[in-house]
Order: sequence, then C-alpha cells, then structure tokens
Amino acid sequence: MKLRLGSHTLDLENRTHIMGILNVTPDSFSDGGLFLDPEKAYQHAMQMSEDGADIIDIGGQSTRPGSLEVSPEEELERVLQVIERLKGDGFNLPISIDTYSDKVAEACLELGVEMVNDISGLRFSERMKSVIAKYKAACVIMHIKGTPKDMQDNPTYTDLFGKIIDYLKIGINLAEDAGITEIVIDPGIGFGKELDHNLQIINHLDRFNVLNKPILIGLSRKSFIGKILNLPPKERLKGTAGAVAMAILRGAKIVRVHDVKEIKMVVDVVDAIKRQ
Repeated sequence: MKLRLGSHTLDLENRTHIMGILNVTPDSFSDGGLFLDPEKAYQHAMQMSEDGADIIDIGGQSTRPGSLEVSPEEELERVLQVIERLKGDGFNLPISIDTYSDKVAEACLELGVEMVNDISGLRFSERMKSVIAKYKAACVIMHIKGTPKDMQDNPTYTDLFGKIIDYLKIGINLAEDAGITEIVIDPGIGFGKELDHNLQIINHLDRFNVLNKPILIGLSRKSFIGKILNLPPKERLKGTAGAVAMAILRGAKIVRVHDVKEIKMVVDVVDAIKRQ
C-alpha cells in the first residue's frame, strides 16, 4: 500500500504516517488566528517537519461546525504566500491543500502542491475532479453530511456505515473515472456526526477496508473528545492521543493532527506493538 505524492512515495504498509495541520485562518476551532501571518505559518510548517510530519495540510478556510464559506480569492490570499515560500525553499515534504474550491486547488497545484484534501468528497465542485486529474495529484475523499454550516444540525443515520461507505464509494468512482489514481478516504469524524457516531466509526474503522483505499482520519482536538473529557480544544492532547492509538489499531494509515511531536511518539509506540 503505497501513496505517490508527486516525487514522494509514502509506504503506508510499514508504518502510520502523520499529516500535520496548518490552518491559516482567523476562525478555525482550536488554532484560529495563530498562523495567519505567512512567516509564522512558514515557521510552523518547518517545525512540524522537524517534529516528524510526513505531509503538511494547509487550509485557508475554516470548516468547523457553523462556519460560513469564504471566497476563493480570500482563501488564496491566505494560503498562496505560504505555499510559494515552502516550495521556493525546497521544502522536503509533500503539501496538501485543504479546500473544496476548484479555483483554490488549481492555483495551489500549479505551484507544485501534491494533494487536495476535499471535505466534500468531490461533491461541492463539479470541476474539482478534473483539476486534480490534470495535475496528476492525489486526493482525499471525505464523507460529510450536509455542509459545514448545517452539518451538526441533528445529524441522524438509519445505517451509519452503509451511508458513509456508499458516499465514499461514489467519490472514489468519480475520482477514478476522471483519471485520478492516488486516492485516500476519510470517514469525516465530526462532519455531520454525533458523539456516538464518531465513537462507532473509530471502533469499527476497519469496516472501511472494503473500499480498498488507505484510510486517513482526523481526530485532533475534536469536539467528541471535549464532550468525553469536558475540556476545551487546547487541553485535548491526551484525549487525542488515545483516539489516535485506537484508530491506528483499527486500520488508519494516516492521522491528521495539530500536535505532531507528541502524536509522533504515540504513533511510533503503537506501530511497534502492531509489528509484533
């Protein structure tokens, strides 16, 4: 199970990989405003690389519950300077752009970004799949119920896993029909799910293996951890670590996190145990 990201090849079979989160937004749920300054964003990307990240995921629009859409122009104003600086300096990790705008994706792919992380699973933009295919980039297809604005308005499911698997399967077919070969799936923790839904997904993550694609999961500091521990986002590291360990044991190949250095230690220990 290998994932090709431009000139980089990630061997997902032998160890879990880490996607470091770089939000250049004023309003993300746990780190909004911290890295809006391009220099701070650049330095944070460099630090995450040093701490053991394998991919850097840059986002210019918050997709927290209740968030409103920003224009592609504003999104690009936030992310392009950071990407240009990293690529200009020969940054040695693949970069993912966290966007559902085809205009944003295309501008970033033009600069050499290797992956598009689309929370809509190629649904919000008809053109997104052809843009990704044009640049021979990889994509993350995520499940979401609704949109960020309304996804947490009492989400219900009659068949949780059936609905998510069907949604991801359609996304995979859209991608493959467009000529995309490097595909990762994400069940979308917190994107149209209640606490019990999130816990079930993590505990039975291996059910998504039927799709025969590497599984990425984003658990970092999320609200389900806050509900269990009654803690604000910045105090959820230990809860995140527990969830990440469980997800790896259930089949996650890539974990998307804020706290790269600390989670790298969790990943290394769990991987060592799994190899025995």
